[in-house]
Amino acid sequence: MHRNVTSPNLSVGSDLVSPGSAWKGSQPRLLFTARAWGKTMKVELFPPDPETEPRHWVRHDQAFAMMLRPGSIEWGSKRSSLEKFHYSAGDLALCDRHVGEWVGLVNVTHLQLGISDAALMACSDGAYGEVELRASRKFADPRLSAMVGAAHAEMVAGFPSGRLFLDSVEQAMAVTLVNGHAVRHRPLQFSRGGLNSARLRRIKELVHAKMDGDLGLEEMAQSVGLSTAHFARMFRKSMGETPHQFVLRQRIERAKAMLRAPDARVLDVALACGFKTQQHFAQVFRDVWGVSPTEYRQELVGSEATGASETYSEDSPLVVISD
Repeated sequence: MHRNVTSPNLSVGSDLVSPGSAWKGSQPRLLFTARAWGKTMKVELFPPDPETEPRHWVRHDQAFAMMLRPGSIEWGSKRSSLEKFHYSAGDLALCDRHVGEWVGLVNVTHLQLGISDAALMACSDGAYGEVELRASRKFADPRLSAMVGAAHAEMVAGFPSGRLFLDSVEQAMAVTLVNGHAVRHRPLQFSRGGLNSARLRRIKELVHAKMDGDLGLEEMAQSVGLSTAHFARMFRKSMGETPHQFVLRQRIERAKAMLRAPDARVLDVALACGFKTQQHFAQVFRDVWGVSPTEYRQELVGSEATGASETYSEDSPLVVISD
């Protein structure tokens, strides 16, 4: 388990160095830091570390890791008494906050995630301060591993789905961690009803107003005065889908309307509907409708609508649209 790295913006980098590192270990090959609306989730990929000298490690945010391949890590509360833990792919380790421990040879590729206090607090109704989780150097949780797998796949793809997707994954992770590993928390309280019509209308207006931006779960929840966890539960109860699924569906509906214009380029449609790349837009559109955006328009208005103004194809090289 490694150091804490923070950044004020969305970023993907390599071999990043933090002057505030808890100890000098291997550096992450990939780092994504999402900071939005006062909450921060970090996703870091670490290769095996050839360093054999024990290092003292301490982390003050709530972090856990999933092993991506079989391997081992040496842990211990004392430098002189390290214990080797053997892991299989998918095994997890949950850090103990604020408590220093010694780490020796790290012979496993792993993904490390830092869950924000805001996400943990939102899952602990009535709690205040920090949510205390039980540390464990090795445990299995198929649901949590599946969520980490989704975050890893998003990282490998270059985070095309934006902040809302990661907000949703972080909130789901926080619920699982609080329910299964909290030392002190109040049980989650579920409301029998969903969002009322006024709140649903406000959410729909917000989604349409920020269709071309990177809308986050926290922003949606704040617009109706609810915590992120409570909002996500209430929204799904009302709409039968998650906020992320709803926003994605609204973006595709707008894209369909825009594609009816014969002079609209697929790139322009992708940007206007909040997609960061042409490739991701085409992939999502095909997943929903079974055809590419170009094929959809050909079926809708005929081949004349895809003339000289349209030069993109799904086989074209990836073009990244930066914020």
